[in-house]
Amino acid sequence: MRASELAERVRARFPEVVAARGEVTVHVDRGRLVDALAWLEAEPDLRFGFLSSLTATDWPGQDPRFWVAYELRSMEHHHRIRVKVGLPEDDPHVPSVTPFFPTANWHEREVFDFFGILFDGHPALTRILLPEGWEGFPLRKDEELGGVGTRYHGAFIPPVDERTTT
Repeated sequence: MRASELAERVRARFPEVVAARGEVTVHVDRGRLVDALAWLEAEPDLRFGFLSSLTATDWPGQDPRFWVAYELRSMEHHHRIRVKVGLPEDDPHVPSVTPFFPTANWHEREVFDFFGILFDGHPALTRILLPEGWEGFPLRKDEELGGVGTRYHGAFIPPVDERTTT
């Protein structure tokens, strides 16, 4: 199924569909996320049964501020789709999809670790890459750049936020 055909097929159920550059993206409200993913997996001509990726983006000053993106693949039909959910800054919660896609377990923990997005119902939502005592969420756009000084062939390169343009 070509991207344009897939977009039309999905648009019948979810009107906010974009097909661009051979990719299909569906925008859903967080309250409809679980139902949307279950439908995409159950439909015989779609069968999106594999979650290949789950990530987020941060858009400070915009509403919604955060977007969580679910990349789904149909191994049976060899097509893919992206499902996106917008989350406001003051309520960055979304339902966990680990009951449907076991791979979401690690992906959701990583997004929580770096963006601070909470996945309601996750079996063990803890940091996965950063130490437990870490404060803040490094991939949010309002985090300081920080860094550490680096020695390189006898030269010293200061951390990113301490560099000057002299």
